[in-house]
Amino acid sequence: MHPDPGPLSIGLLGALSLRLGQTPVKTSAPKQRQVLALLALNAGRVVTVPTLIEELWGERPPRSYATTLQTYILQLRNALAAASCGNPYARQMLSTRHHGYLLEEDACQTDVEVFDRLALAGRAAAEAGDHRLASEELSRALRLWRGPALVDVRMGSVLEIEAASLEECRLGALERRIEADLALGRHADLLGELTLVTARNPMNENLCAFLMTALYRAGHVGRSLQAFHRLRSVLNRELGVEPGPRLQRLQAAILSGDPALEAGSRPREEVAASRSDGVL
Repeated sequence: MHPDPGPLSIGLLGALSLRLGQTPVKTSAPKQRQVLALLALNAGRVVTVPTLIEELWGERPPRSYATTLQTYILQLRNALAAASCGNPYARQMLSTRHHGYLLEEDACQTDVEVFDRLALAGRAAAEAGDHRLASEELSRALRLWRGPALVDVRMGSVLEIEAASLEECRLGALERRIEADLALGRHADLLGELTLVTARNPMNENLCAFLMTALYRAGHVGRSLQAFHRLRSVLNRELGVEPGPRLQRLQAAILSGDPALEAGSRPREEVAASRSDGVL
């Protein structure tokens, strides 16, 4: 009787990593890693052969695509078996199903799954008004990221969409964590981080609103207004549009010295706008 080979741990939030128990699983061929990444992102769900073909070769698959894809699957199973010292159950983690392949959900855990769970807990805490718990859960979720999603994996059209979706989830979690920290009066501690992330996302109105609020609360009224004008300039130049109503109301509140901008409260307009934007 063979012992359980241990859980299969897969890291996707950064460089692709694969461990079976405590043993690294070696996957070096670029297309083999594409297959692994796509299977891992869909753990517990069948990834169809047409989807794998689209990812690997786009609209021009080779004539031998079926045999080549089967070879990549065999190589992955061999890698799992080698990491488990030949345990046959390791091969069964990657199963063949009708029209596709499936990475068994019960046998593996991905950092994406953990991130989603923590981000959901953080959002629930924010909705309940528990900003401290929201900040803690979302911070734990964000610490799972070791760089851009699948940073060392060659990506076709399918993985590019998956990676872009993950990056949007990351940004959403970051926005919610920053908002929770602002609610906790941590505006001074956020200035460095907000300056960096707004520079990296120069057209993101949520992040700009947070930076403007943090600067205002820290006593930097002029810099707060400068942040608004930088965003306005970028939007005008790149898209030919003005900042949205939320930012314009925030600018007006700063110009008038609205007491509701102080730590612990926000103008009613800003609260309503942030909820409609999906930021809680």
